Amino acid sequence: MPLSERKQELKRRRHRKKKYEIFARKLVKATVSEKTVIAEKLRCLTPGCEVLIEAWDIGKKR
Repeated sequence: MPLSERKQELKRRRHRKKKYEIFARKLVKATVSEKTVIAEKLRCLTPGCEVLIEAWDIGKKR
């Protein structure tokens, strides 16, 4: 039996939270090019990523 839409959304939200934590850990030692890659992955992960990218100060195009 498939999950209800609410449970699916909660599952997706928890998965995004885990990915955010992983990316935050990697950003500590990341180079400029690695930060760009992480920013692109965040853009694919969620539609509200621009707020997060600005907060983490990554993905600036120079």
